[in-house]
Formats: sequence, structure tokens, C-alpha cells
Amino acid sequence: MALETRVLQPDEWDVWYDHLELAFGGVPESAEERGLYRSLTEAERSLGVWDGGTCVGSAGAFSFRLSVPGGALVPAAGVTMVGVAPTHRRRRVLTSLMRRQLDDVRAGGEPLAVLTASDPAIYGRFGYGQAVYGLAVEIDTARVRLDVPPGADEVRLRLVDPEAALADCERVYAALVPGRPGMPARQPGWERQPLLDAPSLRGSGSPLKCVVAERADGEVVGYARYRVAPEWNLSGSQGRVEVGDLDALDPAAYAALWRYLFGIDLTWSVRAVKRPVDDPVLHLVSDVRRSQARVRDAMYVRLVDLPAALEARAYGAALDVVLEVEDAFCPWNAGRWRLTADAKGGARCARTADPAELALTVRELGAAYLGGVALTALAGAGRVRELRPGAVAEASRAFTGDVAPWLPHGF
Repeated sequence: MALETRVLQPDEWDVWYDHLELAFGGVPESAEERGLYRSLTEAERSLGVWDGGTCVGSAGAFSFRLSVPGGALVPAAGVTMVGVAPTHRRRRVLTSLMRRQLDDVRAGGEPLAVLTASDPAIYGRFGYGQAVYGLAVEIDTARVRLDVPPGADEVRLRLVDPEAALADCERVYAALVPGRPGMPARQPGWERQPLLDAPSLRGSGSPLKCVVAERADGEVVGYARYRVAPEWNLSGSQGRVEVGDLDALDPAAYAALWRYLFGIDLTWSVRAVKRPVDDPVLHLVSDVRRSQARVRDAMYVRLVDLPAALEARAYGAALDVVLEVEDAFCPWNAGRWRLTADAKGGARCARTADPAELALTVRELGAAYLGGVALTALAGAGRVRELRPGAVAEASRAFTGDVAPWLPHGF
């Protein structure tokens, strides 16, 4: 029987999501998780592949607005819920889903598609570049001290119910989005994701806790959400603080929140994952080695409408370069493009017959797009070819940002 690919109907969601759970190992999610993701699913942007009455493939997209260098919020398809049943491997199910999805993204006028990858080897062949990295730390708080900046002692900290503090925390998050490429602006419903607190998500940790940082006038300028994981052995307490989110509008509040987490009774370490790779905490700690900093891939970027995407972001230096772009999966992007930009933020990208100065694939453009991956590094790996002397360094200076891109949560 031929496989059928079609847009998800709302009454098919449970069967479709059951398939997704199976594709990711078959461990059922909690009712709280399923309820949230059911409410966030955009059925009209979700695809299912069906073999008779059985769902054997899935892919969805969320309608995001993603911060890019310069602070603009650019429409982006947040690719999600991609899975293929183990019985239907090597039948081009994933390729057909990616083909249909990217065609739909283009038709909908979104310049970008972004995703997090369960397997980093999968998506390069569809033009996704590894653009955002995440930092994880596990800090030995018995041996590591914090050197906090002036003003931290004046910050008021208050332990609050995570639900009651949600609006204040969201205001802090929203204020940070334009200054950090890669952050999605919260669309309605997404503010609920950080509050997921099903027992199955806690591991050995406590229910979710929240502390807010306030100025003297009571304005909330930062927050941390965390759990405490108690542990005991013959030597006594060995507890750990597990940080979910920590955001602040100024250095004093930021440092005060970390100091609070370091000082929680009966704990001896603080673990935080999904932090930006240039997180200032690395410069607050007295011993970075005992902070066990680790970096891994976080988000992949795909330019769907190449000229629109390159014109949407700002550049850190004036640039005039001709790019020879290879894009086998989305051939409308392939060819020669002249990208011109000035340091004030304006950019223009148009087709040209002029001689190429840099040659690369759309995957490399996606990797460099948010400013966190240098074109010089990609050239060093042989993935960008310089056809005019000096062109790589010029383009790399213009593309690279002042702060590392960051994806604060999955999707």
C-alpha cells in the first residue's frame, strides 16, 4: 500500500503523538506534557505519513519569531516532532517530510527554519547548519567562590510561587530577547513550558521553585527557576541545585541570583544546562575547572529564503561580497548573490553575474547566520572557499556578533 502524507486533522492528534513517543523510545510522557504540547501544536502546520490507518511518520512546525543580530524578530518555522517509525526506515519518509515542510515554509513567507536535533548527523543534508551552541556547568560550590560586582548586596531576593511570578518573569525574558540572537519571542502558550512540573520531569529533585530579584522599588529585574535534589551518604548531605532558567536585566541581579543558588543549605553543587556559551557566570567563579563547563550543539538554522534572511539581520562591519551558494535541496537559493551591508544595519542581497568571492553551501550560511560561528573557522575546516584574497576575513567580521546566540529552551 502506498504511503500517504497529509496535514494533521485535530482528531488524529493522539494517534500522531503516540507515534512520536514510539519513535523516541516509547516512554509515555506525563499528562501535563501531552496537554501542553497538544495545546501548542499547530495542526495546519503538522504533517503525518500514514500506512493505511497507522501513522508512520511525523513532522510539525511552530510559528516563531526569532531574534537575529541587530535585534529584529524574524518569522521562523520551529521544526519539531519529527519522527519515523522503526518499521519504515530507508523508505524516504523523512526526506518526503522535509521536502513538503520546506516548500510550505517558503510558501508561507518565513525566511528561516530552525530545529533542535536528537541526532546531529541527520539534518545537514537538508541544509541545516549548526548555528547555536549551549553551555552546561556543574559547579562545586564547596570549593568555588563567586566574586560578585558592586550592587549585588542591594538586590532583594524573594522566594515566590512560580505561577504567581510568571508575568514578572516573562517581562524580564521579553526585555532580553532583542539583545541575544537565537532567542524566540514567547508566543501565546509558550510561557507555560518552563513551568512544566510533572513528577516524571523532576528526577530526584523537588517541585519547581522560583526566586525573583527586585530593585528597591519592587521592580522584578531577574529570576531563577530551580529544583533541589537532596542526596545523603555516610558523610552527610550531598544535595544538588538544578537550575532550569536564570535571567536578569543587570549584572548585580544576575550575580545575586547565582549567589543565592550557591548558598542553599544541604547542597554542594549547582548544575545548569542550556546556558549561553558566553555566560558571565564563567567570569564570576573563582575556579572554572571545578565548574565542569561543557559545550554541545543546541540549534540548527536553515535559510529558506536566502536574500530575505540575509537582509533581515544587521552586520557588525561594512561588507560587499559575492557569494556562490550551493543548495541542492532548495535550489531557489542556489547561485551567485551579492551581499552588501553597512555598519548601521542596512543590508541588500540580490542575484548577480559578478565573479564569486566566496563559495559555500547554504548549510555554512545557516551556521554563521546568528553570529556565533565564524566563517573563518568554517574556512579552516575547508567548508568555505575563498575566491578573492581577504574575502573570508571581511565576511567573518561582518557576520560575527558581539554576543553568542542562545536558545534558552527546547521546542
